[in-house]
Amino acid sequence: MTTGDAVTGRDGVALREMRWWDMAGVLALEAELFPRDAWSEAMYWAELAGARGPGRTRHYVVAEAPDGTLAGYGGLSVAGASGEVMTIGVTGARQGRGLGALVLAELLAAAEEFACDEVLLEVRVDNAPAQRLYQRFGFVRIGVRRGYYQPGNHDALVMRRALDDRSDGAAPGNDDGETKDDG
Repeated sequence: MTTGDAVTGRDGVALREMRWWDMAGVLALEAELFPRDAWSEAMYWAELAGARGPGRTRHYVVAEAPDGTLAGYGGLSVAGASGEVMTIGVTGARQGRGLGALVLAELLAAAEEFACDEVLLEVRVDNAPAQRLYQRFGFVRIGVRRGYYQPGNHDALVMRRALDDRSDGAAPGNDDGETKDDG
């Protein structure tokens, strides 16, 4: 999809580039998935501003169900040779069906197109399903950020995947995760 082709997963859900008209649906998913620390509309506009045109440094996608509703989304930020998964979210009704893996695979493909050497992410220490997903894709724990997620003062694991490792995370399975970088 990073080259413009749509990617379709289970249940007919298709990944496509996030656009301005997706904002209401993405914000609704944010409220569902991250009620205490959802990103604001202004944060998403700032991210999308870097996702198009020459010199772009962002790649954001949505997962659209056959009925047109959004089932998930994800975003990647790039600085130099490092990519960072900024957010991945899958609606509760579709978790456990491989959609998180489909989104993550797309973000990793985009990182390769950006010529990144590594991809980093943060994930709550108590989000075991997301950690399993990331480990399946070759991410390893490299540190902890104490009190990273607010409110609530929850710690975040910092995970890294070197892109020269090229493990593509076996076929999407039943682990879906959400991660968010609010920084």
